[in-house]
Amino acid sequence: MKNRRFFCLFFAFLLVLGLAAPARAANDNIGDWEVAAKAALLIDPDTEEILYARNIHERLYPASLTKIMTCLLVLEAIDSGGLSMDTLLTASEAAVTSIPADGSTAGLKTGEQLTVEELLYCIMLSSANEGCNILAEGVSGTIEAFVDQMNSRAAALGCEDTHFVNTNGLPDDNHYTTAWDLYLITREARKHPDFMPIVGEAYHEVPATNLSAPRNLRNTNYLLSSWYTTGYLYKGAEGIKTGSTSAAGYCLVASATRSGRSLLSVVLGAERITLEDGTILTQSFSETIKLYDWGFDNFSRQIILKADELVGEVPVTLSQEQDFVKMHPEEEIERLFPKDADLEKDIERTITLKDEIVEAPVTKGQALGTITLSYNGATYATVNLLADEDVSASRFLVLQRDILEFLHRPILWIGIGSAVGVIVLLLILRAALKSNRRRYGRSSSSSPRRKGGYRGRRR
Repeated sequence: MKNRRFFCLFFAFLLVLGLAAPARAANDNIGDWEVAAKAALLIDPDTEEILYARNIHERLYPASLTKIMTCLLVLEAIDSGGLSMDTLLTASEAAVTSIPADGSTAGLKTGEQLTVEELLYCIMLSSANEGCNILAEGVSGTIEAFVDQMNSRAAALGCEDTHFVNTNGLPDDNHYTTAWDLYLITREARKHPDFMPIVGEAYHEVPATNLSAPRNLRNTNYLLSSWYTTGYLYKGAEGIKTGSTSAAGYCLVASATRSGRSLLSVVLGAERITLEDGTILTQSFSETIKLYDWGFDNFSRQIILKADELVGEVPVTLSQEQDFVKMHPEEEIERLFPKDADLEKDIERTITLKDEIVEAPVTKGQALGTITLSYNGATYATVNLLADEDVSASRFLVLQRDILEFLHRPILWIGIGSAVGVIVLLLILRAALKSNRRRYGRSSSSSPRRKGGYRGRRR
């Protein structure tokens, strides 16, 4: 009963197709535990259904998760032809020396030359702050111009609570974002074919440069690599980016796939704690693992509407073949549901017809209405309903219909009435003229006439 009550509340806030704004989870608790972070989001990136949300619109420091936006702008510059993966960039003094000594770095030197591709590995695997500045200058000419571009792009993506002041996420009171905005940025970055292969690498070797021997880069994402610590490797993990500062806490944007299903998570403001047995726990990773286990174990993607399913019929007129036409959905609908949900019983279907009765001819595939699928008050999808077959029209019935429609046209009867009125008026006028003629004719015949012709003057 508790599980049923939880899922009812949960799905009352679940979001479906095409998100304009994210739904919020009904409860900050998952089972008997709570996500230990300032904000957290778990979402299916394929359907954009939110499984869990906590403080996802709260403005927080992102630390090196900022680099997801930096990487996105570089990939977009490559797509537009401004750069290529093989473009050689030279580290300027400003790009290197503006980085605090305690910040993460790949040890790049002023005057050192690396390709765009190698710099992307530097910033996304080892979180090289100076690498972000080098790429920024390569894309926009100056770091300042690149930061302006970051903010413009964030706004274009719909990020309403994001503002950047640097390329890498170093602490600043005016440098902030939210879990939801980070999802929007990551969603866009994932569209580029080079993004996931880079962020999903556990290890990468940067070839020797003009100023350095080969470098070994190891991903700071513990879900992918146990180089730095053990206990966090996750089967199916795919990346994406870590971040941590004293102000931001421990942050992680990650994705994982299991049995063909993908989940994407954002955890902000987690802590690193010491357990009673002395074990140090970095909760950005441990909470992400809990979220994934919960999402994969308790939910499954299920088909709630088949494309070939006949879901209703509409009466048809003007046909001698049949009196109705059946309908099927335009597409198949598949969504995430709790594994123990009774979909056949609990999914509500609402059919809305364009017309209660449709006239033949009807063409197979013709849109006749829509069907809306809801679960506990939350709308999951609305799709078109299409005619399942052709229905031809009867010429006789169409002609009969046209004649009846013609006879029922007001303009016809107005015309007929006008014509009748004119005819009646003409008849009245004609009768009046005849009457006048008869009257004037009798008056002339009653006056005396002279008989005979002229006989001359009398003498």
